[in-house]
Amino acid sequence: MTATRIKEVARTHFAKNGYEGASLADIAKDVGIKKQSIYTHFKGKDELFLALFDEVLAKELLFVQTYLANNKHLSVDKLLYDFLIQYQDRYEQDDNTKFFLRVAFFPPSHLYDEIVKQGYGYLDTIETMIMPLFEQALDNEIISPEVSSDTATVAFSAVLDGMFVELLFGGSARSMKRIESSWFVFWRGIKK
Repeated sequence: MTATRIKEVARTHFAKNGYEGASLADIAKDVGIKKQSIYTHFKGKDELFLALFDEVLAKELLFVQTYLANNKHLSVDKLLYDFLIQYQDRYEQDDNTKFFLRVAFFPPSHLYDEIVKQGYGYLDTIETMIMPLFEQALDNEIISPEVSSDTATVAFSAVLDGMFVELLFGGSARSMKRIESSWFVFWRGIKK
């Protein structure tokens, strides 16, 4: 129970303050324990941080899998546009998503290689889940035959990345503007 509570509180601290700005003393205080008690459950800040990152990464992948499975009845353009909107909403409301994006874009320097490797793995997994949508859209002559499913998938990832950057730096209003404009150009560029 205490390890779970430590992770819950730490996730909020890391999401808000980043790795460097989060202190184990503040986390312990908010949990209602002494700082030394954290070491009963975690060897240190790095172990706590990486345990959280692994959990959050799994939750973010589950969100993508669940969203795609629950909305497969939608047209590909509606499905993917709504996915962007859902992701933006998650960022606004969910510390898991805030933590994940902050860490993926601003990993602690000493954990950089490990975090970036997992972050790219996440993006590669999303592309693997989304590519069949574009393959089906090609088969159904919804998107132009001049655009391969691979190109459409990578271009969609660029739209997603742009939204992530704007969420981190500009906030939700600027992110929405980025989504609307980039989606308009993206979809016009690939549709038949």
